[in-house]
Amino acid sequence: MNTIAPEIKEFLDEMVVKYNNPQFIESDPVSIPHLFQRKEDIEISGFLVATIAWGNRTMILKNGFKLMNLMGNAPYEFIMDHTDDDLDRLDGFVHRTFNQIDLAYFIKALKHIYHTRGGLEPVFAEAATKDSMQPAISEFKKKFFTLPYPERTAKHVSDPERGSAAKRINMFLRWMVRKDNHGVDFGIWKSISPGQLSCPLDVHSGNVARKVGVLTRNQNDSRALEELDFNLRQMDREDPVKYDFALFGLGVFEKF
Repeated sequence: MNTIAPEIKEFLDEMVVKYNNPQFIESDPVSIPHLFQRKEDIEISGFLVATIAWGNRTMILKNGFKLMNLMGNAPYEFIMDHTDDDLDRLDGFVHRTFNQIDLAYFIKALKHIYHTRGGLEPVFAEAATKDSMQPAISEFKKKFFTLPYPERTAKHVSDPERGSAAKRINMFLRWMVRKDNHGVDFGIWKSISPGQLSCPLDVHSGNVARKVGVLTRNQNDSRALEELDFNLRQMDREDPVKYDFALFGLGVFEKF
């Protein structure tokens, strides 16, 4: 973990400005929660689409919109009021290895969390540490799977305690917590600060991070995320995950 050179910070800051803007939304999964105004609709749709946010981006968006349609474009109402017959409407939904069995459990678990915990935000906030959400993600998984669940479904929520970088949940948390004033991230969760967040680490952002010198570890795992967190916090302790726009944009759009 080396001191970050000023020219690297300057370059990445320029890339943040380039990609952290409304034009980013259209081709990104964040466009799904942008369909809604109500806090609960935004966070539920965001959590569900983040869960399926791996693979081809066009298919992620297609299946994200399909999922909202299956829920009557009212995800919170569907979660809280669904019946077994409503769950039958989900038959045939699939995104890669996430299918209607997993989705049905997710809906039941979300209802349980809203009934017993007051929503997603307090579950994540209560286990957060001063400078990390990774313990909170592990604790969230435990609470999410307190109901009887299909064994196959557990793999769809990552666990940093088991070495995962938890890319999709960290992306979801960025959407909910970070207020960017550029119309991309929502900033609707007030009990968590942007400085506690971690960059969503995947193949694209990891490769770019290594090329620009803010990551040395080869695997995209929890230890790599810890190193990346340390280096991004050198550049901006209050808003380290703004650099996700730079790393992801350089990797996906510029093939850096």
